[in-house]
Amino acid sequence: MSKSQYSYPPDEFDVRGPEGSPVGVHREPRSGWSSVWPFLLVAVVCGGIAVGAVSFLSNDEPSNPPAAEQSEGGAAGTDEPTTEESPSDDASSEPTDGESEEPTDDGDGATELPGDPAAASLDAPVMVFNDIAGDAAAGQAAAGQGVLADAGFAEVTAADVPDTLDDVYDETTVLYGADRADTASGVAEALGVDPANVQESDDVSASPEAVWVVLKEPVG
Repeated sequence: MSKSQYSYPPDEFDVRGPEGSPVGVHREPRSGWSSVWPFLLVAVVCGGIAVGAVSFLSNDEPSNPPAAEQSEGGAAGTDEPTTEESPSDDASSEPTDGESEEPTDDGDGATELPGDPAAASLDAPVMVFNDIAGDAAAGQAAAGQGVLADAGFAEVTAADVPDTLDDVYDETTVLYGADRADTASGVAEALGVDPANVQESDDVSASPEAVWVVLKEPVG
């Protein structure tokens, strides 16, 4: 509104102030604090937000050591042996002490002779050793020789037991060489020897005889 159109008389509010503009009815002098406090308020608020954010993030971080311990514990709990020990080869090996063949079991607990007595070679040489202790030993090798002769064996020799067989066996035993199972079975049957005591022997295979008899009980 121009001064020419102003219908009111001039008063103290129309007087120009030091700044060159009228004082105005609504204007009051502003202090220096009124222009500074908004900046201080913003600074305080921003600082509080920053401190709160840092505190929240630090408390929200997971604890690594317990997780590591749990992981190690889980790994240890799932470990299982994946291999098993196999039976030793020595446990399944065959005997190599010269008695490489054993009498067979017929399935009902009775041991069978290793060969066929009916197929015995009656001309095969047989040696009868006397290993009976005490007074009962007298003449037993000859007695065994006579029993085998009566059974049809033509070449039977009687002798005292050598040192290599002395007290080796507890019962009368028939030892035979390779491929002499039938003849040994015939000898054992004639003397009434337990089939479990009829054994193949490398020592007999290396000797001139086909069968050895080691007497531990009197014949008959």
